[in-house]
Amino acid sequence: QVQLVESGGGSVQSGGSLRLSCTGSGYTSSRRSMGWFRQAPGKEREGVAAIRSDGYSVYADSVRGRFTISQDNAKNTQYLQMNSLKPEDTAMYYCAARHEYCSGSWCKDPRMFPYWGQGTQVTVSS
Repeated sequence: QVQLVESGGGSVQSGGSLRLSCTGSGYTSSRRSMGWFRQAPGKEREGVAAIRSDGYSVYADSVRGRFTISQDNAKNTQYLQMNSLKPEDTAMYYCAARHEYCSGSWCKDPRMFPYWGQGTQVTVSS
């Protein structure tokens, strides 16, 4: 069973930066996809960014140019560097994983990911 543990959330002012980390264990394949999703109160969970173990990555339009997803395969860890944060980025952020590769918009679809972390809160104040 894959287990994911996130860290790095917190509270920052608009324009600030945070880095989220997600460390996984229990993987049974080196071919995997890992994503970051967020959910604000009263809103649906949305895909923020995703990366495959071969380096392919995708971003939501709302974060492209501000957020960067990366990974350290040796440590089974993915990161989400969030710069120029805005109040509308406030949400619970979740990392997720799946064995096998996702592609394109599928990488931002939460239904494609069976394994989830517990979430970490990001709050951006104006």
